[in-house]
Amino acid sequence: MPIIYLTLDQAVEVHRKTVEISGGGAMGHLELGKLDSVLAHIQNDDYYPTFADKLTHLFFCACKFHCFEDGNKRIAITLSAQMLLLNGYLYCAENFLRQMENISYHVAAGNISKELLREIIEACLNGEMESESLKLKIIDAISKDETQS
Repeated sequence: MPIIYLTLDQAVEVHRKTVEISGGGAMGHLELGKLDSVLAHIQNDDYYPTFADKLTHLFFCACKFHCFEDGNKRIAITLSAQMLLLNGYLYCAENFLRQMENISYHVAAGNISKELLREIIEACLNGEMESESLKLKIIDAISKDETQS
């Protein structure tokens, strides 16, 4: 089944709705060219052969690239959730939204690497978010931030 991708216009609309519904913030755009590039690049199966690879890159870049004045962590979650919904991953979208709130903070802070994020997203897609080994990896990554403070 072909993957349905978001357009830049759709992503900007998701951002507007996300900021509006989640408590506000600035609606301005900073680097839409970067986001447009990410949205185009995830369509390249040579670089991102699986849905999890595509979703990981989208989430990671939306969180780290600061394409918007406000709501970058929130937009990473909602853009990725939108991709899940558009592509029939209804069974895990709600859990994804709930689980990724804390994850997005730690991705933005640099505590969770893109590789670990990929493992987390794969676990979410496979219904394995309760994996003890994954939980330990997340705790280890997060606790490094607390020991450096």
